[in-house]
Amino acid sequence: MPKQARAVGGLIIVITGASSGIGEEAARQLAREGAVVCLVARREDELNRVKRDIARAKGKAFAYPADLSSNASIEACCDAILARHKRVDVLVNNAGRSIRRPLKESLDRPHDFERTMQLNYFAAMRMSLRLLPGMLERRSGQIINVSSVAALMSTPRFSAYIASKAALDAFTRSLRMELGGEGIDVTGINYPLVKTAMTEPTRIYKYAPQMDVTEAARWIVDAVKTRPARLTTRMAHAFNVATAVAPGPALLVLGQFYKRLLARYTKRMEREQQAG
Repeated sequence: MPKQARAVGGLIIVITGASSGIGEEAARQLAREGAVVCLVARREDELNRVKRDIARAKGKAFAYPADLSSNASIEACCDAILARHKRVDVLVNNAGRSIRRPLKESLDRPHDFERTMQLNYFAAMRMSLRLLPGMLERRSGQIINVSSVAALMSTPRFSAYIASKAALDAFTRSLRMELGGEGIDVTGINYPLVKTAMTEPTRIYKYAPQMDVTEAARWIVDAVKTRPARLTTRMAHAFNVATAVAPGPALLVLGQFYKRLLARYTKRMEREQQAG
């Protein structure tokens, strides 16, 4: 049964990856609605820029620089947050890394898989486990894990990324199943392609449909308010069901679908390059 929507005002919300993209915009939107946002990311100068902008708009924000590839840095960050705020109402594990590379070109690059898993899964896991005790004590809190439709409808050339997001999705389901009776809400957001700085270097994305970052951030705000189990697109949900029911045929169809899309986008890119 859907939960009654709650107000955002007064909630203390930790957002990782808050120095740019979806995390930055979500922090701005949540602060406008009265939340106290704790900004977590590696780039201190960018975090302070976001903090100043939110303060100028009469919002409340605090910056907590942290290198999420370092377990020690994650622990220190959580300690600093709890020392100042005493509680965390919502944790948004938004920070992520994406690598687009065919498997045949990854045979000598296991470190790509390890680095991606560290940021996309292990960092989110550590942030969650560190902040959960306070939530459990109060029997109140929410964890929002930001994933991708790629974990639901596998995408070629993203094996490292998909594996890390699939791990995060499994962790999200376990948290919700085990902690639902403890007053803790857990939400997974499986985004489609979003137009951010992370997607900018891949030229072919220019020709693919991309969600606007403002709309993507609104999903996080909606997740805070309504606390659903999952937010994603209808297509991703349909392919996820199809893959579970008939994995062989579903993956074959999905592979052909992506092959046609890639050919279409490549042709468009080549035409533009030839036109000068």
